[in-house]
Amino acid sequence: MKPKEKNKAPTPVEAQRELAAQVVRMVTPICSAQGCELVHCEFRREPAGLVLRLYIDKPGGVGLADCVGVSRQVSDLLDAGLDEAVGPYNLEVSSPGVERPLSREVDFQRFSGRRARIRTAAAIAGQKNFTGRLAGVAEGRVTLEVDDRLVAIPMADIVRARLTAD
Repeated sequence: MKPKEKNKAPTPVEAQRELAAQVVRMVTPICSAQGCELVHCEFRREPAGLVLRLYIDKPGGVGLADCVGVSRQVSDLLDAGLDEAVGPYNLEVSSPGVERPLSREVDFQRFSGRRARIRTAAAIAGQKNFTGRLAGVAEGRVTLEVDDRLVAIPMADIVRARLTAD
């Protein structure tokens, strides 16, 4: 029997996912109150520094006023807690756009039949980048049709997933 690892430090990817999950829990009620849905949340290290990017949507699409309204409310809420946890960051609130990010099981179900790009943390059949047509999701696995073959991708291994233009 292996001894339990105590206080194992999370990997950078795990830490980013946990921070994003914390932000989602905090921000979702604000978006709902504004009549929007929080589609995706991501932390990314970019040349200008750390960016917290929120993608929001609503029936009929979002406009600049929606993004500004959510940004103002979210900024005040997050500044106190996140500055201590991650240091300085830039907040961006935008529409998901044509190449919409996919992060929840409901996203993969909703856009079944559409083309998507998926990047995984671990190689599947020797590759980490896949482009194909979403064929469904079940039991924590996204099925992607790639060149006439089906690839089952564990959701836990997905680093990034986006719709692509047909």
